[in-house]
Amino acid sequence: MSDIQQAITENQRRQAKLIWDFHQMGHALRPVDVAIGLGSHDLGVATHSAELYRAGLFPALVFTGGNSPTTAKVFPRGEAVRFREHAIGLGVPAKSILVEPNAANTGQNITLSREVLAQGGITPTTVLLVSKPYMERRSFATARKVWPDVEIICASEPLEFDDYLKSIGDEKLVLDMLVGDLQRVIEYPNLGFAIEQEVPEDVREAYESLIQDGFTSRLIS
Repeated sequence: MSDIQQAITENQRRQAKLIWDFHQMGHALRPVDVAIGLGSHDLGVATHSAELYRAGLFPALVFTGGNSPTTAKVFPRGEAVRFREHAIGLGVPAKSILVEPNAANTGQNITLSREVLAQGGITPTTVLLVSKPYMERRSFATARKVWPDVEIICASEPLEFDDYLKSIGDEKLVLDMLVGDLQRVIEYPNLGFAIEQEVPEDVREAYESLIQDGFTSRLIS
């Protein structure tokens, strides 16, 4: 067993898998008016966006995101700019990609992308959000709150949990992110940032256990 595989215990892995499964929406993919690739540290978002474009699911794609503490060093010119370059390298025509380079959170990802689309003369009724696998539910809840008049479908790289851990190479970071995203799913409706969603009891218990184990670096105070 490698050092990476030993970074978390089997119990923590099981708890994280519960949260991972909950975060994914399980939406069936179909053609939409536009896709929005949500910026992050995970270049797989851009890879999957390019795959879905080549599959003919949408004619236009927005990459959105400036920088965060997690991405400033790896994507110094910004998440959206780097995602665009990656997608072009995978065969997406530059003319089909719009860039929103300023968003600093998921709400801004959605609202600023909407503005960029409007400036380009695009008023969609169906939108595909492409995100990290564990960000589907939060991005869905946010979009339903700030853009309620469009139909939202979520997508992410079709990776199994263990494969995603290996692809990132930092198990603690992934578990911190899983816990942080679930906290936002729980708390953001009370702050007016997202629609409310029911969280199953076993998922809440896994969340609380991982917090007790110290996976807290992405929690908001």
